[in-house]
Amino acid sequence: MGETWLTSDPHLGHRLMAARRGFGGDVGAHDAAVVAALRAAVGPDDHLWVLGDLTMRLPEYACERFRAVPGHLHLVLGNHDAGHPMHRGAHNLQRRYLGVFESVAMAATLRWEGGPVLLSHFPYRADRGPGPARFPQWRLPDLGGLLLHGHTHLPARRTSDHEVHVGLDAWGLAPVRLADAVAALKDG
Repeated sequence: MGETWLTSDPHLGHRLMAARRGFGGDVGAHDAAVVAALRAAVGPDDHLWVLGDLTMRLPEYACERFRAVPGHLHLVLGNHDAGHPMHRGAHNLQRRYLGVFESVAMAATLRWEGGPVLLSHFPYRADRGPGPARFPQWRLPDLGGLLLHGHTHLPARRTSDHEVHVGLDAWGLAPVRLADAVAALKDG
């Protein structure tokens, strides 16, 4: 078994995200750079966990781009993914995602050094800005377990003493190894 990689919030096909990430709104250049970074890191025996928000509303487009990424792909759905159960008719999209991803879920658990590591698109409480966290009904309860998440789009990697943001915006538009994500907790 190869490495375990994580990322979140690719937002393929999203002009605003392409502009925010320095591509001047050029969606094609943004999407090509994101996929190239994944291809450069992830090997054929590796597992890549995408913690949500593949795209804004274009699952077919994003899934087609992810076909170019090697390895075993897994998707934890985010609020912008049309297959997330917060969206009406989401159950009708499962087959589209499963054509590319080996698993599709709302949350998942990995093991690291004998203990559980939770995976979710959403952090326990944090959000992008001030005010109450959005989507509380879709967040995991904070019972003190290590959580790797996306959603915030902030450059900060560590969001609490037991949460790490694995999104592209925190890791230089590249995926992060599970070992490095967990080590980010010690970097304070």
